[in-house]
Amino acid sequence: MIRDKSGKEPARLPKGVIAVAPPSFRRERALIKRGVWPVAGCDEAGRGPLAGPVVAAAVVLDPKRIPKGIDDSKRLTPERREELFEEICATASFAVAFASPARIDRDNILRASLWALARAVQALPEMPKHVFVDGRDRLDTPCDCEAVIGGDGLVLSIAAASIVAKVTRDRLMCALAQDCPGYGFESHKGYSVPEHLEALDRLGPTVHHRRLFAPVVAARERHQAMAIEGEVVAMGTQTEVEISAGI
Repeated sequence: MIRDKSGKEPARLPKGVIAVAPPSFRRERALIKRGVWPVAGCDEAGRGPLAGPVVAAAVVLDPKRIPKGIDDSKRLTPERREELFEEICATASFAVAFASPARIDRDNILRASLWALARAVQALPEMPKHVFVDGRDRLDTPCDCEAVIGGDGLVLSIAAASIVAKVTRDRLMCALAQDCPGYGFESHKGYSVPEHLEALDRLGPTVHHRRLFAPVVAARERHQAMAIEGEVVAMGTQTEVEISAGI
């Protein structure tokens, strides 16, 4: 049995719970020791939703003022994400870029996401010497870029970027909810949940929906069919009125 320095056994996790190590600053610090600085992490939020943009963020953490508790945004509560967002923005250099639904429809979701990530890096106050990006694909940037699969759970700068991207996008979707009442953007943030699909069926797509995503295509076609059917019924009713008037 492994014991800590006090001789006590470490606390055991509940059955079925797996310990997950938080992301570290190890890779960034190794580059700093080689004289490579600034070093940025970047990540995006919003690849999967049916509505709203992809939001990309790039973050350069200050090694002397790293907020405690930074983790993959998916592991954090909304409240903790908001707190860390404010702390990151107050202590780090960061930039945000957006890929609109129109760009997503034109380029496809992967290309639009990579474009937004590259734009976020280029928008930083100072161009970094090295960039870590979450995922398999490297970015088209003037500096060295290293793709890290699962990077938001491994690299602290990427985790910080995931928080900035997620909170920024969530706030944006809450704002869009004010312009598009009835869709529930403020709760599901545009993702394909039953509430959203029901609203699409009932109300049809908005300008904020991604036109080429399958559920949006289906909803648009249904509403177009309903509109055509309504026009046919209206024309038939008008003909009956004209005939009655003639008689």
